Amino acid sequence: MDDLELWSCNKPDGVEQQKLDCTSISPTVAADEVGLFEDPVFPCDDSSIFFDYSTPIAKFQDDITWLRPQEICQTPTLFPENINKGHAKQGLLGDCWFLCALTILLKNQHLMNKVLPPAQAQWGDRGYRGSFLFCLWQHGHWTEVTVDDRLPCIGSKLCFSRCESPTAFWVALLEKAYAKLLGSYEHLWAGQVSEALVDLTGGLAESWSLGDCGTEEDQSHVSPDSDRVKRRLDLDLLQGVKEGCSVSCSVYSSPGGDSQLGQFHALSVMDWVDVKTVEQRTVRLIRIRNPWGRRGWRGAWREGGEGWNSLDPACKLELLGWIHEGQFWVDQTEFLSQFDNITVGYPINVEGHLQNIYSGQLLTERQQMGGCWVKGHSAGGCRNNSSYGSNPKFWLRVREKGDVLVSLLQQRLCSRKTALRYTQSPAEGSSTQHQHHQAIALHMWKVEKKRFNLSRTLNCPPCASTHCHAYEREVVLHTHLDPGFHLLIPSTFLKGGEGSFLLRVFSSTPTSLSAIKTPVPSLPLETEGEWGTNYFQGKWILGSTAGGSRNYLSHWQNPHFLVTIDSDLAGSTGDNIRFTLHQDCPDTDLKAIGFHLYKAPEGQGQTESTVPRDKEPVASCVPHCYTQEVSLACCLPPGVYVILPSTYLPDCPGQFTLTVACRIHRRVVKSQENLGKAIQEVSHVSVMRS
Repeated sequence: MDDLELWSCNKPDGVEQQKLDCTSISPTVAADEVGLFEDPVFPCDDSSIFFDYSTPIAKFQDDITWLRPQEICQTPTLFPENINKGHAKQGLLGDCWFLCALTILLKNQHLMNKVLPPAQAQWGDRGYRGSFLFCLWQHGHWTEVTVDDRLPCIGSKLCFSRCESPTAFWVALLEKAYAKLLGSYEHLWAGQVSEALVDLTGGLAESWSLGDCGTEEDQSHVSPDSDRVKRRLDLDLLQGVKEGCSVSCSVYSSPGGDSQLGQFHALSVMDWVDVKTVEQRTVRLIRIRNPWGRRGWRGAWREGGEGWNSLDPACKLELLGWIHEGQFWVDQTEFLSQFDNITVGYPINVEGHLQNIYSGQLLTERQQMGGCWVKGHSAGGCRNNSSYGSNPKFWLRVREKGDVLVSLLQQRLCSRKTALRYTQSPAEGSSTQHQHHQAIALHMWKVEKKRFNLSRTLNCPPCASTHCHAYEREVVLHTHLDPGFHLLIPSTFLKGGEGSFLLRVFSSTPTSLSAIKTPVPSLPLETEGEWGTNYFQGKWILGSTAGGSRNYLSHWQNPHFLVTIDSDLAGSTGDNIRFTLHQDCPDTDLKAIGFHLYKAPEGQGQTESTVPRDKEPVASCVPHCYTQEVSLACCLPPGVYVILPSTYLPDCPGQFTLTVACRIHRRVVKSQENLGKAIQEVSHVSVMRS
């Protein structure tokens, strides 16, 4: 395979375009001219509902049937005339987290049109064929998902989520599309509101705990780089963006105020308002919607609660008139005591630009780039480890002073999509748990110029960070930056944790994001056994032997070196040969170097070094790296091989030394020597004490 990238591990994903650029997972089989479409990829059977039958809906397996909307009601439609009846109502499926995220689509028509493209033929229309197209965001790209409109029912009613209006079906159809994307309906049981918000908008969402963060005085003594720094609930901060953002809250347990909310339940925050009591005391009231579709609130501000007695009757009537099905009011004290977590989805305008929830600034610039943590190479772990500097590194160049948000989004360790039938080979042993994330964090350092000392930089506190490693799919770093270069390092908490990630930058000023091409570390040399070493000197000569990488036809002009593997190495275990390419030049004049190893044709003499150009290399030390030395250790069968060392670009002159070390196997002789004197180890501590 050609050396298409200098550093394939940090190969960038394309920057997201404003125009919808969709990767389709739509079915390839269309409806015939008579019948309605039936999705062969996500069929109407148990395989689309269940993943491992581990959730409570498994007991309804024999009761579920599939009906189209026109079989459920006489006049089905996507949306009701009254938008207040368009909210989602939860059914038997535990996907309140997903339903809370749908609120942002009802608040923003341009987002709804992106997820559910308009002008699709509905029931009763001439072009209706029984299918609907949705677009959902996944790891940097919008993905098209087509589903048929057969929906799971028990009896003649939907058994999973639906609209408050029984004749509107946008919620049930979008829920089916999301279930198809993730693998099954059962995969929707339990999740994070923030993940669903990102998948529905392609934007950002942040969550934080409402638990005790300590006093302000305690927080003032904590270093900004400390893991103990936490954010507080500040609805005043969101006042300027609340029309466009999405806010939800979650309860993990029921400490006593409202037992009917249960455990692990998400609800939507619809609004908040400050009111004056008759004693002129300011009270902040928060309006909350329960996706169960019932209020179930027993606090002071329930209907008929004592809290309303403190307000002017006209104000009371107005506020009670705002609540709809499943909604209720709480004051901020109740809110903080009864709920454990809050999630905020960033506003997105019609042009697709995010609005910073901390400053209200519009973030008109966007960059994204992919990367990966590879065990033994670029999975250095957190800053507790000396290997932290081996993590992937990126340059973020800020050209003007402004707001910058950087998000680190990891792919799941065991993707929920492994259950999809449109994958070629589902992963074996995929876990049924819904949390498959590593603890991740992102740190940033301001540097004066590109040529910097990495060790010295990492010994200094970062200028911004996500403060702690979190078991989340995505973490967000928010800061205000001056012009210049900034070093970004994403990391996992544990050293050796492998995975892929997407780095996204949203900013109010022009920025550029690029991967730092770090050299491949030399492989550890084996100390056991004996090795025979040969050295070859060579040159890349301009216009002659500086042929460049395999991307160029001139690659075959590079210097050739013959290597013979003797037959006495046949059957040996472990690496039997090591190659090292060292460029003889100062650090300031390094080229990107690498090499390929080819099998010489049969019958070729020891002095010949021709290689058929249609042959693939048997081993390679690529990608080409800007480093003094690259190495490769491998196990090769006996034969004659040809090595072609090269620079990445052609016509790059230089000198190099090629070292080839072959393992020497000697006949084992049974030793009769005895250790003549026992060796005693003495620690330096005991010597100092004596």
